[in-house]
Amino acid sequence: MKYILILLTLCLATQTKMKEIYTFTNQTKVNDWRIVNDGVMGGISKSSLVLTDAGHGQFSGHVSLANNGGFASIQLNTTIERAEEKKFVVLRVKGDGKAYEFRLKGEVSQTESYVHPFTTTGAWEHIKLQIRDFYPQFRGRKLNMPNFNFKSVEQLSFLIANKQEEDFELLIDWIGLE
Repeated sequence: MKYILILLTLCLATQTKMKEIYTFTNQTKVNDWRIVNDGVMGGISKSSLVLTDAGHGQFSGHVSLANNGGFASIQLNTTIERAEEKKFVVLRVKGDGKAYEFRLKGEVSQTESYVHPFTTTGAWEHIKLQIRDFYPQFRGRKLNMPNFNFKSVEQLSFLIANKQEEDFELLIDWIGLE
């Protein structure tokens, strides 16, 4: 009994530290998210974001390398104040075993995105990304600038760009700060 109480206390302590900043539900307006694929550079990759019957966001499509293409992404413009004690972005996702990037912008008008790669396992999982490790990147090139250090976030993005032709599917439940 003592161990159950300790485990319950640890679980509750962990849950209260995490703050969901975006949650997909059956009422989510997926049109709030914008699709940005390599067509902006002449590529022909295709992607979509739809709601599943369970209320998860399903980011899926096909990445093509034709016409110098090679990426697909979804972006959400939002305003999220980041308390100083929040050191991690936490994603609850179910991927397809492929690598993705989660991206932040402190200001929508920035040309650079702050990038953190992650790999999925094919199962539902919590992926914890340290905010100070989000590095600046512009058009696939890492920039010689400080890592993410903004007090707020104005854009969230998921991107796939593995330098190969491939189909992909990423289910997204929620995004949080811890």
